[in-house]
Amino acid sequence: MLPIDQVQLQFNPATLAGLNAILGLVMFGIALDLRVSDFREAFRSPKGLLLATIGHHILFPAMTYVLIWIMQPSPSIALGMILVSSCPAGHLSNFLTHLSKGNAALSVSASAISTALAIVMTPLNFNFWGNLHPITHDLMQTISIDPWVMLKDIIILLGIPLVAGMGVAHKFPAFAKRAEKPMKRFSMVVFALFVVGALAANFQHFLQYIQFVVLLVFIHNGLALVTGYGLSTLLRLPERDRRAVTFEMGIQNSGLGLILIFNMFHGLGGMAIITAWWGIWHIVSGLSLALFWSKRDPQPGIRGY
Repeated sequence: MLPIDQVQLQFNPATLAGLNAILGLVMFGIALDLRVSDFREAFRSPKGLLLATIGHHILFPAMTYVLIWIMQPSPSIALGMILVSSCPAGHLSNFLTHLSKGNAALSVSASAISTALAIVMTPLNFNFWGNLHPITHDLMQTISIDPWVMLKDIIILLGIPLVAGMGVAHKFPAFAKRAEKPMKRFSMVVFALFVVGALAANFQHFLQYIQFVVLLVFIHNGLALVTGYGLSTLLRLPERDRRAVTFEMGIQNSGLGLILIFNMFHGLGGMAIITAWWGIWHIVSGLSLALFWSKRDPQPGIRGY
């Protein structure tokens, strides 16, 4: 068995192009559900919105850096952890917040802002933390990632669909309203198929190396969820806001991460395997937590703002 840093997962270029298009369509569908009023609504919970945004784009990547120092994974796995922590909030967070009886308006607004900021923050975080850490620095130099190329890919995958979807929703609100539920269902199904498709051609590699990432993903995801809830509790946010912030910090768009890995890193084994397992695990952990909370009505709390 090859060291995981030497494994290169394979992906048919035509299939990869199709997945790029599907991810763009999913982002377009998410944007159909976003309104300028969502952003205004978020400012009714300014502490929650600020915590979700800072937590996602600053605190979580920094915590990932520290976790890599402690756990000392192989370089490609460490680089995958940095990439996951640099991705925006996954749209699954909105569904989980709603299911858990959390503040859905805050969740949608925080996700929208997270996705918009990711156009700049994802390549910035990835290049900063990836080059800063000695475990990943040499690998970053070897694969020679151009941050401007990464920025271009993210604008195509996130920025254009986001602007287009919000533009259609603004000009054709009746169509957007009718399309919201079907597109949400479509997005959930496509995300699951997306992860399966990314693994299908490399399933033997996944089975061989999965033991190297299970514990890391469990700790990494658990750290994000616990930090989101813990910090929002310290700031005395209402319980509904705490649940929203928890999912905004704990659910990443691992589908985007996989696309970037196959587009730019040629399917580097450790990166792809840990990101794919993240995609599976955060559905398991997120649904488990959301179902637990769904049976417990949020208690009214002190609004710390």
